[in-house]
Amino acid sequence: MKVLGVVRGIVLLLAVPVLLFGAWWLATADSTDFFWPPLRQILGTFDDTWFHGRLTGDVLPSLLRLLAGYLLALVLGVALGVAIGSARVLRALLEPVLEFFRAIPSPVLVPILMLFAGIGNEMKILVIVSGCVWPILLNTVEGVRGLDEVLRDTARCYRMRPHSRLVHLVLRGASPRIAAGARQALSIGIILMVISEMFAASNGVGFTIIQFQRSFSIPQMWSGIILLGLIGIALSAVFQFVEARVLRWYTGLRRSQREG
Repeated sequence: MKVLGVVRGIVLLLAVPVLLFGAWWLATADSTDFFWPPLRQILGTFDDTWFHGRLTGDVLPSLLRLLAGYLLALVLGVALGVAIGSARVLRALLEPVLEFFRAIPSPVLVPILMLFAGIGNEMKILVIVSGCVWPILLNTVEGVRGLDEVLRDTARCYRMRPHSRLVHLVLRGASPRIAAGARQALSIGIILMVISEMFAASNGVGFTIIQFQRSFSIPQMWSGIILLGLIGIALSAVFQFVEARVLRWYTGLRRSQREG
């Protein structure tokens, strides 16, 4: 049964991408448009474009910047979210400020961050953090606020230590909402990774795609876009794998409630 479940999950994960690629292949099979080349031509350039130097020179640096920015946003979002969600006064004070900064699109901050952090990896990581932190922060706040008051009172009555209360009650109880925010932040992070590399960069997937576009290497440009989609699918699969194990207690509880 577990094997069938895994196979079913893989089929569901790949079904839509395979259908889209099939439709793309048929729609462009006889294309003579310079800017809309046949998919077979794009795929024919994929290996030479990305697997001979650019994998370590462009793809790996992009992924490392994404990982650094995403993890930093996760730590900041959860830490601030727990603090704000636990303190009603702090939440009332900071809510207008949070709404103000949340409404500012992260790409707009790129020129400002370039002034303070330069054009190196620090700027690109900060751009990713500036966009990823908000869904994690806001979902953490709501997750902490939504904790069962009975559980809070029980922890208080048993005089749980602050560290134990934080780990076993607050973080564990808010973890489904935190995971939801982290899932949203992952897709935002991929977008900001590409955008940050389009400004004063010397490597990265976004930088390379722009270089192909400027040199009219259209099949190679499209291959970069396909690569970003594949990266997104791979990271989503990794996230679901980790989420399934971290939230195993939650999915088991939901399953028992439905069966009951």
